[in-house]
Amino acid sequence: MAHKTGLEEYYSIKNNQKMRLGYTTGSCAAGAAKAASRMLLEDSRISQETLMTPKGILLNLEILHTTRGNNWVSCAVKKDAGDDPDITDQLEIFAKVEKSTQPGIRIQGGEGVGTVTRKGLEQPIGSPAINKVPQAMIRKELEALCQKQNYPGGLVVTISVPKGQEIAGKTFNPRLGIQGGISILGTSGIVEPMSEAALIKSIQVEMRQKVENGAEYLLITPGNYGAAYVKEHMELPFEENIKCSNYVGETIDMALDMGVKGILFISHIGKFVKVAAGIMNTHSRSADARAEILAANAIRAGISLDRAKKILDTITTDEALNIIKEEGLLQPVIKELTDRILYYLNHRAYDRMLLGAVLFSNEHGYLGETEHVKELERLLKEQKNLLTKEEQK
Repeated sequence: MAHKTGLEEYYSIKNNQKMRLGYTTGSCAAGAAKAASRMLLEDSRISQETLMTPKGILLNLEILHTTRGNNWVSCAVKKDAGDDPDITDQLEIFAKVEKSTQPGIRIQGGEGVGTVTRKGLEQPIGSPAINKVPQAMIRKELEALCQKQNYPGGLVVTISVPKGQEIAGKTFNPRLGIQGGISILGTSGIVEPMSEAALIKSIQVEMRQKVENGAEYLLITPGNYGAAYVKEHMELPFEENIKCSNYVGETIDMALDMGVKGILFISHIGKFVKVAAGIMNTHSRSADARAEILAANAIRAGISLDRAKKILDTITTDEALNIIKEEGLLQPVIKELTDRILYYLNHRAYDRMLLGAVLFSNEHGYLGETEHVKELERLLKEQKNLLTKEEQK
């Protein structure tokens, strides 16, 4: 009988077909760490482990390759990407958990887990490429187990992926400055396969719903980073934001078709710097000219040719911004970028709606904004108040 993962009743639709959901490398790592810890602290042996994902779906993970020694247990969970074409599908993610006299949970990377070698990524230089959500999942499960078992010591968790280094060469990790293996990723814990056309359609459906409920102005973020920035740093109706993914141009096109009067984009500069060159699909598969765009605009702002060449050698936007900041030119460069971003947004919309954008980065925070942002913020707040009153009638 096939193992039941807990995802059997969940699916997404692609080209009118049901597509299986999967679970992330982060869920695999957390599930394996939880199982290894339970076997270590309970002196037991298990063949499956449950894991509640941030998305709220309870997984039932099969536990493989259990081995144990003096004060340690190791086991693995096999990645299942569902029907998503994920290069890490079927990789086995191992967690070795050891007892320690030092209190707390320490998470480290082993074989096949990449190491961060450049600034601007989620983890600092020298750290394993295990992102914060998977780390939080591991800590939550292990702290709960330690408390349940009245275990006073600490635990050291080593995540490894035996084929990780081989697979990493087929990903963007080497270009991003992650060396030696894959990244342990996932914000929801769940992999949701979806075609590009279906994703654009889902944006359209959400947009139409808001327009039909009275919205004339839209708050748009490319993804989770933008949404989190709105929630944490801006006094805007966060719950009204629509995620446009990489489809900036299509989002404007659909909004025009629906008679939307204005859009405020809130974006990490790594995405929207491309719009400053008229690139309206920001996926790296379509175009990745971030360093070139930053270098060109830095030259316009007065940076030396030598420093511009250094920008061309950077991997992340934060790394490039650090060079620009060292020259005292951060704000002039951001002004060059925001002016061009607004030009190309207006060009895409044929100047038929009010458009604006706010740029930020994880390292530098708020960077700058285009013209009309304050007006759009006011209009979005007024719209929210008006719609709320209408709902209360």
